[in-house]
Amino acid sequence: MTFQTPVTEPVKDTAHPGLMAGYLDTLSLLERLHRLLLDVIKDEFERLGILEINPVQALLLFNIGENEVTAGELKSRGYYQGSNVSYNLKKLVDTGYMHHQRCDIDRRSVRVRLTDKGNQMRAAVAELFERHAIGMEGRGVITFEAMDEVNRTLRRMERYWTDQIRYIY
Repeated sequence: MTFQTPVTEPVKDTAHPGLMAGYLDTLSLLERLHRLLLDVIKDEFERLGILEINPVQALLLFNIGENEVTAGELKSRGYYQGSNVSYNLKKLVDTGYMHHQRCDIDRRSVRVRLTDKGNQMRAAVAELFERHAIGMEGRGVITFEAMDEVNRTLRRMERYWTDQIRYIY
């Protein structure tokens, strides 16, 4: 088997100083936003008296939604790291938010889906996100068009980073 290096544009010796500063600012902002999102979910749970699952587990429920998936599928989609997925899925099964079943074909594989309790939690997170979207739009924080542009830009960054992982330059 031979590996071919993808054809790329020549790389300049240094990035434009403004671009580099903006890139580093974006990286820092992405980290802070993720941590802040977890804190927002945690505060909502405390307000609702939900103490048996954490914000990461709530996001896992939200992202699984109506699907029936394996831990491997969640990892391969890039949503979660391996050991964290297994731990959090086990906790969600133990607390009754998820149902698990061994695959008939491959007994090592376990498929999971939300229980009624898990769907209720997912609905609570969806309601929180809906309130946020309405609030941001209502206060003029961001428009649909601006959010769409942010998402397109972040997807391009995601594709670039994915390519960096897949190909050795």
